[in-house]
Amino acid sequence: MARSQWGSRLGFILAATGSAIGLGAIWKFPYVAATNGGGAFLLIYFLICLSVGLALMMGEMALGRAAGNSAVGTFRDLRGGRWPLVGFVGVLVCFLIYSFYSVVGGWTIAYIGKSFGGEILTSDAKVLGNIFNGFITDPALPLVYHGLFAGLTLAVVIGGVQKGIENLSKFLMPALFVLMLVLIARALTLPGAVDGLLYFLTPDFSKVTGTMLVDAMGLAFFSLSLGMGIMITYGSYVDKEANLLSSSLWVIALTVLTCFLAGLMVLPAVFAFGFDPSAGPGLTFITMPAVFAQMVGGQLFAVLFFFLLLVAALTSSVSLLEVVVSFVIDEFKVGRKAAALGVSLLVFLLGIPASLSLGIWSEYTVFGLGFFDLLDFLTSKLLMPVGEVLLAIFVGWKVWPVIEAELSAGARVPAWLRAMRGFCRYVAPALIAGILVHNL
Repeated sequence: MARSQWGSRLGFILAATGSAIGLGAIWKFPYVAATNGGGAFLLIYFLICLSVGLALMMGEMALGRAAGNSAVGTFRDLRGGRWPLVGFVGVLVCFLIYSFYSVVGGWTIAYIGKSFGGEILTSDAKVLGNIFNGFITDPALPLVYHGLFAGLTLAVVIGGVQKGIENLSKFLMPALFVLMLVLIARALTLPGAVDGLLYFLTPDFSKVTGTMLVDAMGLAFFSLSLGMGIMITYGSYVDKEANLLSSSLWVIALTVLTCFLAGLMVLPAVFAFGFDPSAGPGLTFITMPAVFAQMVGGQLFAVLFFFLLLVAALTSSVSLLEVVVSFVIDEFKVGRKAAALGVSLLVFLLGIPASLSLGIWSEYTVFGLGFFDLLDFLTSKLLMPVGEVLLAIFVGWKVWPVIEAELSAGARVPAWLRAMRGFCRYVAPALIAGILVHNL
């Protein structure tokens, strides 16, 4: 069976960018940046993305295109031995993340409805906290929305690479940027918004500490979807004529731009009404509704905001599911529809204890963590850094001639390619190992 391919370079770039832009870019990046030195954090984050992040992204894409296979098949075809286990780690990470990410994606659907109904249009943070906690601890309702979100993701992936993922990305990614610009324009016109803008952009180099650097590196690698097999899988659908350097640069530029725009969208509005910018995830479901409640036309902007969150969640969930589906198709020789349906069913089932652990199963813990938090810790704090270290070693030490051939197209090896080899061989493993040690 011939392997699917992207219909256009633009479709590939937007799909890869969509995989990188998730809920974390909207709710996590603004408060992490603002509370870790503002402009100083932005600069460090950008430099990490443009150096180590770029090297690893090109490496993943080149691996996928060279092998034309799923994440596991790529490591098996290019090296063999025990290296396919690295691909399997990526597939497992995507499966586990998607199982609880789908639960959170369902929350965004629910909050679109709550915005339309006006239920969350109150400036009382205590009331909003009770609404949010009451919803996520309900034993049944979040599962309905979890199933609905998983169904939306399934419908896209069943459509295939071009008709499903690419077409969705071409529509939703421009829509996401338009929605962000509309919300930014409204936020910046609020009285007092300039304070939030300055808090976000003004460099405070006194906040540059070891912990801050680890946070910046972790956020950079996570926001670029590295070490999860996503860029390997998406790279396997790229034709041989595509320039992976320019494509990677576009993906990184759009991802960084989105994170930056999220800060412009959230922090001026938060400051305008005197809320805490370090509220973390509560910014999304508690603080922002309180902000909208005090705006003229707040209900409309609340609907737009949560629809934007749904778009960000969906473009990421599609990539998570596609990695696992691609693995099942290539390894077990089943059709796309059957693979997508089977994986989605398993994801939904695993999402049930993740959701219930926030409510009626909250007393059941492992190492002090509920099931939802345990999945988050295992993936983002443990398996992802391990996968990233092994990926860098594989690219820099084990199959570098393959990478060089993919990226240089037989021409004289450019200086940037030699620098990339150094990043993959030495810099990336050391930095990511530092993150792993810090997490543990």
